[in-house]
Amino acid sequence: MARILVTGAAGFIGFHLSRRLLARGDEVVGLDNLNPYYDPRLKGARLAQLEAEPGFRFARMDLADRDAVAGLFREVRPERVVNLAAQAGVRYSLENPHAYVESNVVGFINVLEGCRSHQVEHLAYASSSSVYGANTELPFSVRHGVDHPLSLYAATKKANELMAHTYSHLYGLPTTGLRFFTVYGPWGRPDMAAFLFTRAILEGRPIDVFNHGRMRRDFTYVDDIVEGVVRVLDRPPAPDPAGTYDDPGVSRAPYRVYNIGNHQSVELMRMIEILEQCLGRTAEKNMLPMQPGDVPATFADVDDLAREVGFAPATPLEEGLRRFVEWYLGFYGGGPVPAARAEPAAAASGAS
Repeated sequence: MARILVTGAAGFIGFHLSRRLLARGDEVVGLDNLNPYYDPRLKGARLAQLEAEPGFRFARMDLADRDAVAGLFREVRPERVVNLAAQAGVRYSLENPHAYVESNVVGFINVLEGCRSHQVEHLAYASSSSVYGANTELPFSVRHGVDHPLSLYAATKKANELMAHTYSHLYGLPTTGLRFFTVYGPWGRPDMAAFLFTRAILEGRPIDVFNHGRMRRDFTYVDDIVEGVVRVLDRPPAPDPAGTYDDPGVSRAPYRVYNIGNHQSVELMRMIEILEQCLGRTAEKNMLPMQPGDVPATFADVDDLAREVGFAPATPLEEGLRRFVEWYLGFYGGGPVPAARAEPAAAASGAS
């Protein structure tokens, strides 16, 4: 049993991770500012479930509040930290850039300082597949350079990785960055495609399909993300004396970065087709051009994760979306969910 600080605990991934850690007997201190980026009632419903669990304590505060965060570290003295709190969303970063710097950069330095000051044994933190930016070589590998972000959100996540490496190098703080790929599932974020499309289809509104449908994403089910986080959290990285700074994937410091994705690149139109099958309705589609900050395709190379941690996500999109729709209809009201038809693996992965 460990005392673990989870920031962003009322968020999508933070909620699922906190439940998993509590179920295995860990003590969880959850931090969240409950900001209104999306419906606070959804965050409140997640939090209510966590607060009903023994071993959970909630601290409402803003990660960018240096004194409050420092005080929480002094009081709690966590053994491990998982930083999931962030201002999320690629497109919103075009409208409100300051929110990203405050939460994702200022907030992260406060976490790093707390970990350094209290000898935290391992900091795992959320990065993002968006750091690959203008990269065109697929699948995306942690061995690739990530120096050409296409959104401020991506730039702040790249900054987190750089800041973490600095603390690993200077202070011996073990840090692991986790590049999540298009996470979906029950209790998901309302600004993500599965949620937006499901709501619009049920309400009889058209869905916005960007890049005229020529988008591919590595959709990753939330339980797979959580499994990856937990396994990584239990394995603090050690310095690699043979590491070379010419390879972005390794370091002489106790620092690692992993992709956590389903290692499949699925066409957006296929994802919409699965939702239509689950809902028993056909979506009206509003075909639009590519949005600023977006990339045409994502695809995770998870070889390092599988080799070093012993896990690779594997939930089929058909099953994951069925579970999401079942939760959505149960939470917001609706009927039973039909199963979606599976595609052959080669077609789903884009292989020929």
